[in-house]
Amino acid sequence: MAFISGVGNTRYGKIDGSTTMSLAAAAAQAAMADAGLKPQDIDGLLTGYATTMPHIMLATVIAERLGVQPAYAHALQAGGATGVAMAMLAKILVDGGRCRAVLIVAAENRASGQSRDQAIQTLAQAGHPDYEVPYGATIPAYYGLLAARYMHQFGVTDEDLAELAVVMRRHAGRHPDAHLRTPITAAEVMASKPIALPLRLLDCCPVSDGGIAAIITREPTAAARVRIRGAGQAHLHQHISCARDWAAMGAKASADRAFADAGMRTADIDYLAVYDSFTITLAMLLEEIGFVRRAGAGEAARAGRFDVDGDLPLNTHGGLLSFGHCGVGGGLAHLVETQRQLAGRADGRQVKDATVGFVHGDGGVMSSHVSMVLERV
Repeated sequence: MAFISGVGNTRYGKIDGSTTMSLAAAAAQAAMADAGLKPQDIDGLLTGYATTMPHIMLATVIAERLGVQPAYAHALQAGGATGVAMAMLAKILVDGGRCRAVLIVAAENRASGQSRDQAIQTLAQAGHPDYEVPYGATIPAYYGLLAARYMHQFGVTDEDLAELAVVMRRHAGRHPDAHLRTPITAAEVMASKPIALPLRLLDCCPVSDGGIAAIITREPTAAARVRIRGAGQAHLHQHISCARDWAAMGAKASADRAFADAGMRTADIDYLAVYDSFTITLAMLLEEIGFVRRAGAGEAARAGRFDVDGDLPLNTHGGLLSFGHCGVGGGLAHLVETQRQLAGRADGRQVKDATVGFVHGDGGVMSSHVSMVLERV
């Protein structure tokens, strides 16, 4: 078995003076303390990439900073899905007997460590080098194209998307470390500045500084007994211009593999953590996987289904849209919040009787998908 025995995070937002290394160290130390472990107990370390610190050996640099000497160290790159992918690899390592305790950590001073133009140019390289990047497209532009097509095909409205932003902000208001906590209305979302129509400013996640970490162990080391029950991936395309079916981007295939691995189905899930870089991302993922019907995400949000006391509590930390997005640490925050929920430690936002959680990460432009089922035992 593989247990998530400890988690930790910094606050998210603009943290002047922070660095990728300082944020990673703070989050990792918090996770080790939460798991009741010391650096010498860690024999595996996984990290993602950091656009503000593009070191070719980031995992061993972080290990050195922490005083960890792992038997296995690796840096992964799967875009926004990297956080969940790291947890999946950590499960494989402990299940296979390769490691006893794997630290996964992600951090980046993306808000204070680079300019807006630098961030735009760096992230835009996810596009096709011949057919997309030369035309000046940005990540919001790619998702704006997705939104326009999906809304046309299934009848999703601007208000449907706005309702998702409202729920995420409401949840973030209950988390002391969230980047954006001021309540918003659907009308305010729809009146916010156009970014890549139909997406507006409040349909988009903020750029944040932050660090977050988790420790996956072969045996539980603390009172929080949350295990990884199953995991799966799917990668149907890299570039949006090469996607074959915009209604089947890989999310369902990934989720189906995770559910099969766990021996469960969507009806067994009582807590959801789904990637939400944009409101359209969240709508498409929820609907493709099958938690709600096509064009049903906005309706579910209006009905309170995604609230803490709803039947499908979703991203109770506020998600990327409001908790914040610091690169790999944005998606990893979904996993950390799920662990806290299932362990009964989500102060002020605790879901009653949450025992089985589903986590989904999306990398690129709906390109890489990693799904995970967690269970309290």
